[in-house]
Amino acid sequence: MTATLVKEAGTPPPDPAAERTRRARRRGRAAAVLFVLPALLLLGALVVYPVLFSVGRSLFDASGTGFVGGGNYAEIFRDPVTLKALRNTAIWVVVAPVLLTGLGLILAVLVEKIRWATAFKLLLFLPMAVSFLAAGIIFRLAYDEDPDKGVLNAAVVAVHDSFSGTSSYPTARARDGQGIAQGQDGSYTTEQAVSPGSTSALGLVGVLPRDLPDGASPAEAAASGTAAPDELRGVVYLDFTAGGGGQQGRVDPGESGLPGMTVEAVQGGRTVARTTTGDDGSFRFAGLDGGSYQLRLPESNFAPAYDGISWLGPTLVTPAIIGAYLWIWTGFSMVLIGAGLSTLPRDALEAARIDGASEWQIFRKITVPLLAPTLTVVFITLVINVMKVFDLVYIIAPGPVQEDATVLASQMWLVSFGGGNDQGLGSALGVLLLLLVIPAMVFNVRRFKRSQG
Repeated sequence: MTATLVKEAGTPPPDPAAERTRRARRRGRAAAVLFVLPALLLLGALVVYPVLFSVGRSLFDASGTGFVGGGNYAEIFRDPVTLKALRNTAIWVVVAPVLLTGLGLILAVLVEKIRWATAFKLLLFLPMAVSFLAAGIIFRLAYDEDPDKGVLNAAVVAVHDSFSGTSSYPTARARDGQGIAQGQDGSYTTEQAVSPGSTSALGLVGVLPRDLPDGASPAEAAASGTAAPDELRGVVYLDFTAGGGGQQGRVDPGESGLPGMTVEAVQGGRTVARTTTGDDGSFRFAGLDGGSYQLRLPESNFAPAYDGISWLGPTLVTPAIIGAYLWIWTGFSMVLIGAGLSTLPRDALEAARIDGASEWQIFRKITVPLLAPTLTVVFITLVINVMKVFDLVYIIAPGPVQEDATVLASQMWLVSFGGGNDQGLGSALGVLLLLLVIPAMVFNVRRFKRSQG
């Protein structure tokens, strides 16, 4: 009893204030848990569970009943299409973030020096308001190979034709049995030799009357002309009478000449003279030596029209889609880098200018080093986004070149739901994509924490 009394006497009485503090802390923690619980449940349902399910599903075959272990992961590196997706993803990761960061940096620096900087930033940032689906449709039309539909090929064809010209008669051809034979190179040559002092009529078909060049006139008068003893005369005409009638191989009234057609006089396999037909299709070679000649219409007269560049062909489809991605994300990069640029110490820049540094030296030795943290964050963010690109690839790339443009995200969908019906392999691709994205995410989070500390 004495020991008990001593113990009780040595125990300090409870502090009501401390007890109230502990109860308040417990209630605060409970309230915090209640507030965070919905977010944790959503995180678990939308992130943690799908990740764990995908990891488990990747260990089974297409049916989901046969355990294959790492077989699906091994298949990733055996399937040539999946290897192409890995290669294309690597191209995206290397090219797109570098170009976007560089373009954003250059534009952010230049925008500071113009008067309407805010309006310019707004225009460049507007594509971010366009969904990837809409952007994909826009660029699918812009990249169309038909110059009448695709704006890029329309511009390319216009520039090409301005410098190289184009054939006016890509569909023209000679009638069989009319004395004009087609060569292997696409040219047409008269089968019978002609001599100076004669007149020849070279009839062609395959040209719609509405496609004739402006200024084309009837060829009947040109066909009836008389040649001098040292010249060859003739006419190249459309051997077709509107409404029917007429005789094949003869210039009938109303039949049009073909202006601008190149005609060559050939002797002994060598071209000795060349001329171009007039509005009525007439041509004339003067001052010829005696002997036999053949008349030839070179292949350049019938060259198909230049159709532009196959932007969505197997070779250029990936760069073309990256171009669409740049259009969307350049404004994002410029705005973030511009925000970092506005925080730079102006006294350092002004001191450099006073010391005689050029704008290029200031940009290279002051602006870029001071912006390095911002540039790194922008670059890593773009790397993460690029690894997940799917919409543009799926929408822009036509069906025949889907395999040539595929990336990991699109290949994962195609394998799982786009006809492959192998969700085991698709889950393995999803896990691989997650493993590739995690290092970039961790790097970004750590850098953010260091900047906050």
